Amino acid sequence: MKDDFIFGLRPVLEAIEAGKTIDKIFVQNALQGPIYAELKTILAKNKIRPNYVPIEKLNRFTRKNHQGVVAFISDVPFHRVEDIVPQLFEEGKTPFLLILDRLTDVRNFGAICRTAECVGVDAIVLPEKGAAPINSDAIKTSAGALYNIKICKEPNLAHAVDFLQQSGISVFAATEKAQKLIYDVNFTEPCAIVMGNEETGISKEVMHHSDEKIKLPIEGKTQSLNVSVACGAILYEAVRQKMIAASNL
Repeated sequence: MKDDFIFGLRPVLEAIEAGKTIDKIFVQNALQGPIYAELKTILAKNKIRPNYVPIEKLNRFTRKNHQGVVAFISDVPFHRVEDIVPQLFEEGKTPFLLILDRLTDVRNFGAICRTAECVGVDAIVLPEKGAAPINSDAIKTSAGALYNIKICKEPNLAHAVDFLQQSGISVFAATEKAQKLIYDVNFTEPCAIVMGNEETGISKEVMHHSDEKIKLPIEGKTQSLNVSVACGAILYEAVRQKMIAASNL
């Protein structure tokens, strides 16, 4: 954990100016002062949205003199989905994206990234807030796959879904409340698959904006799968369909 974060006004400011990728930044409520004003300006310039929190939360990260600011650094660069999608079409690819809605467990996240990279997912889309940190644990669990797949961080996932749909990409939301099984939809066209939070699933807003709801068949008494396992099963059904479609060309 200590390798993943820095603290203090000037160190955080200098890290951003040096081009470090900020995964998350926490700022003490009502923080003031000239250096913070400078930091606030550079945050806005780089479109980095801080999380304003009470000092007690910052003290849980470190007992050292954090000066009201703690930033988590990622070795993985972040992208925007509006930049990635046009590039995929220009390259002649059929976009295949994965959206993770507020997934918080680092190990689940890392495992999903590993599977996603193995099956050829073009990019993983995350919310700027409420997502698992992209830290050394995530990279380790992904077996390094996070270095080989594009990660998009978006301020509003519902807006990102709208953009994908306007770009001709179908968005499938995975939920046990769906009527359709994953075998009843077409993954061979441009598509994005949404997986939700481990406890609460996909948010109502993102669910509402999605094109279709899909589910895995559950035959046993346990009514749900671990999100990483469920995601792997869905992604490999998409791969199966794509392989069959390619063999029929």
